[in-house]
Amino acid sequence: MAFVCVQNAGRSQMAAAFAEQERDRRGVGDRIEIVTGGTQPADHVHDIVVEAMAEVDIDISDRTPREVTPDELQAIDLVVTMGCSASDVCPATWNGENRDWGLDDPHGRPIEEVRAIRDEIAERVDAVFDDAVPESVSME
Repeated sequence: MAFVCVQNAGRSQMAAAFAEQERDRRGVGDRIEIVTGGTQPADHVHDIVVEAMAEVDIDISDRTPREVTPDELQAIDLVVTMGCSASDVCPATWNGENRDWGLDDPHGRPIEEVRAIRDEIAERVDAVFDDAVPESVSME
């Protein structure tokens, strides 16, 4: 599963962190790979995003935005874009499913708005895992 946006400095970083947490919680680390990247990566994850994630005890301060490659996406079953049109911003093609979440970019927004974006991402990641990994197969 891949979470892709333009800068890979906000929404996709939050989604990947929540997905990693959910993958571990459900005990499916051997079955689900999490990839995140951008088409024009920023120099660093936005400070406001790091702050919002720290509020829910997830530290992403050491993460660095990276470019996602077409080759990486070829092997992915689900590519989630964060509000960028896959055809405009994510020119790579992939064989799997694509979902665009249509989320606002948290960059430059007040913390209250970033929290709302963060919480929506958490809910959507949860729903993706509910579809991909039913609770009955989790390790809980």
